[in-house]
Amino acid sequence: MPNLAQVMKAEIARVAKRTLRKEFGATRRAAAQYRRDIAELKRQVKNLIRQVEFLEAQEKRRVARPAAEAPAKDVRFSPRWVKAQRARLGLSAAELGRLMGVSALTVYNWEGGKARPRAEALAALAAVRGMGRREARKRLEILGD
Repeated sequence: MPNLAQVMKAEIARVAKRTLRKEFGATRRAAAQYRRDIAELKRQVKNLIRQVEFLEAQEKRRVARPAAEAPAKDVRFSPRWVKAQRARLGLSAAELGRLMGVSALTVYNWEGGKARPRAEALAALAAVRGMGRREARKRLEILGD
């Protein structure tokens, strides 16, 4: 009789495996498809991150060189005016310098009347004249550290 019990047990196991294979086949296929979809989404995210980094770098470069609103030769310079613009925008000398592409010491020298800005810096000063606080802060955020 033990032989019959072993045969029955083996047959039950075989039928159970076949049934489970049918039941889990769809689940396995779905899981494989989900893994492929996740891999594709990861590739898309990687490409999008690369594009965003590229565009941020371009924006930083664009913001770093402000477009001159008026030709530099038509812009008058006054040390008081630089100080007033900096106060109006609520910026430190270092922040204004970063916004214009010069050092904080250069801004202090302009404000103290010890130095005069070059043509490019005059154009940047003209661009700063038309900026508001929000725009200046936004440009500083874009420029980062």
